[in-house]
Amino acid sequence: MKQPDVLAAVLEAVAEFNEQLDEDHKLDLTPETRLLGKSSKLDSFGLVNLIIVVEEKLYDKFDKSLTLADERAMSQEHSPFRSVQSLSDYAYTLLSEN
Repeated sequence: MKQPDVLAAVLEAVAEFNEQLDEDHKLDLTPETRLLGKSSKLDSFGLVNLIIVVEEKLYDKFDKSLTLADERAMSQEHSPFRSVQSLSDYAYTLLSEN
């Protein structure tokens, strides 16, 4: 498993998540897409739902179960949920540890 593989899986999860949204709320399929903050199209409920889809996709792809929204994620100086790339980087770190 390499970082680009994890990023691809996260982007697949975003694409799957987008199927549930109307056109105005769909997320861009780029690593730079904001998931948290003023420029994000997601509210807190949407972010939680996206995280669940990402966890499921990562399990399907890498056969490893992980929890992205844990105490470790919440205690970081820079949230791993800022963007698709930061979420992917955080997921890669967790997957590499397991």
